[in-house]
Amino acid sequence: MDGHDHDEFSEITLRPFDLSDVDDFMEWATDDKVTQFCTWDSYTSREQAIDYIKNQAIPHPWLRAICLENRAIGSISVTPGSGIGEKRGELGYALASKYWGKGIVTRAVKIVAGTIFREWPNLERLEALVAAENLGSQRVLEKAGFHKEGVLRKWAFLKGRSRDTLIFSLLYSDSPLD
Repeated sequence: MDGHDHDEFSEITLRPFDLSDVDDFMEWATDDKVTQFCTWDSYTSREQAIDYIKNQAIPHPWLRAICLENRAIGSISVTPGSGIGEKRGELGYALASKYWGKGIVTRAVKIVAGTIFREWPNLERLEALVAAENLGSQRVLEKAGFHKEGVLRKWAFLKGRSRDTLIFSLLYSDSPLD
């Protein structure tokens, strides 16, 4: 990667979704390459995308668009746990495939890790579950300082088959807060 690439992608920002993001959202939400490891299936209509942004993305406790020059090229979220999991949050993300391999999600994850423990003072643990075959996502988490805790064998039934899932975590006590 030359210096130019880094400069081009260092201006990653996170912001709440807006209905005006629907066309940008469709670019990755309709891409099977992106959704192969997601719990949801590729979108097939703009109406579906509008419904998602309006009724799920906007009211979500912590979901942001990953933006390049304010254009939504992906999403990142932290979903709070409840009950015995109330002190934990689950991290999830997706990125348009044409931007893969440029360090964008790693930057976004680092931004989240650096702020979420301040925004949610009762949070002790941020965790991420990743399909065993999703090596790119595992590299993102490792580069962002997450610890690989183990393999949950046949943990997820996803896209028609049972899959091994890796679990990663970042604790409040791991996170450099300054």
